[in-house]
Amino acid sequence: MMRTGFLACVLLAFFAAPVTAVELRVPAEAGALTLAIAGASPGDVLMLAPGRYAGPVLLDRPITLDGQGAALVEGTGVGSVITVTGSDITVRGLEIRGSGSSHGTLDSGVKIDKDAERVTVEDNRILENLHGVDVHGARDSIVRNNTIIGRRDHRMNDRGNGIYVWDAPGTLLEGNFIRYGRDGIFSNSSRDSIYRGNTIRDLRYAVHYMYTNRSEVSGNISIGNHLGFALMYSTGITVRDNISLSDRDHGLMLNFANSSEITNNRVQGADKCTFIYNAHRNVITGNRFEDCETGIHFTAGSERNDIANNAYIANRTQVKYVGTRDVEWSAEGLGNYWSDHAAFDLGGDGIADTAFRPNDLMDHILWTQPATALLLGSPAVHLVRWSQSNFPALLPGGVVDSHPLMQPTVSPITAEVVAMAAESPPAWQIERQTDEKFDPLSRH
Repeated sequence: MMRTGFLACVLLAFFAAPVTAVELRVPAEAGALTLAIAGASPGDVLMLAPGRYAGPVLLDRPITLDGQGAALVEGTGVGSVITVTGSDITVRGLEIRGSGSSHGTLDSGVKIDKDAERVTVEDNRILENLHGVDVHGARDSIVRNNTIIGRRDHRMNDRGNGIYVWDAPGTLLEGNFIRYGRDGIFSNSSRDSIYRGNTIRDLRYAVHYMYTNRSEVSGNISIGNHLGFALMYSTGITVRDNISLSDRDHGLMLNFANSSEITNNRVQGADKCTFIYNAHRNVITGNRFEDCETGIHFTAGSERNDIANNAYIANRTQVKYVGTRDVEWSAEGLGNYWSDHAAFDLGGDGIADTAFRPNDLMDHILWTQPATALLLGSPAVHLVRWSQSNFPALLPGGVVDSHPLMQPTVSPITAEVVAMAAESPPAWQIERQTDEKFDPLSRH
């Protein structure tokens, strides 16, 4: 009887003792990774030796998988390479290749399942998978400092996204380099997330934002994409300190993006620096739009936006706005800077002495009747423009800046970013385009 009680006490003490997380070395041998995962305890760190490990891999418990920058996990070409279904899991320092090609199952280098929470994917090279990382319904995930290179073996619209976020509140995407594929970051039906400091180039959209509310897009760099930052059907977002260089169609697009702050962004060298379509109650300030065919295309369906303290520099057409009433683009006595406004500031307060209208009647005629461009140098056109300048009542409805600025918004680009943009021409300039020119307002 005493012996039985002693054994019971020993067993009770054994199971009650805390399990200490350990660092386990995993050799690059067939089946070793699967066995190591199956035998790991919560908190264990699996240190993978240099070499190749066969996927697919399933992570369902709180462990860390660390490739130390020298381990390759390679899939079979079917499904996802690494699937995460547990919580408090870290995937670090790996090269990850070999996903399948099914959009139906969202085959990915790393798929974070809806049942997962607090997953970190960092410092990996995720190469030539359909989708790089799919954060699919998981909460509070972190994807940072990864290099994600997508496929180029399909038409652009048939490729996958660098990072796909769906219904994943609390997601942090930070410091990733994303190139090739379809969209760099595609965020759909999510909220309360931060996407910052990512560099994205040679894709369709750099950031494609759909129904993602109360979130932040900040400090990202878009180079040579078809469209930089496409912000659609979202409310309460902050878009600040982003850079768009040599994006083909639009640098920044707001489509049904409402009650948001668009501040201190720089767009340079696109067809349209900015396109604002049915976007309402936004604050658009401190931005620099430069060297585009159109600085800002503003549609008549957009209402109650505060547009002030922006700089419009050397755009072929500074503003394209067709409307029957005047729209004031200044707030609290502060307007915008216009590089083509020959202004004086006799008071020395930094505000021009005369209001500025970026468009006149001939602009409206040219937009509605492009063939009239043949008459631009004719005496009749000069007479119309002279008449408008001397008889303001002849001016059409449009944008009015009552307090133009004398100096532009300062928005420097670092030498590193300039060098990166000059490293190679945008892919859309040198590749044969197999997709029809897409309409960003109807196709996603």
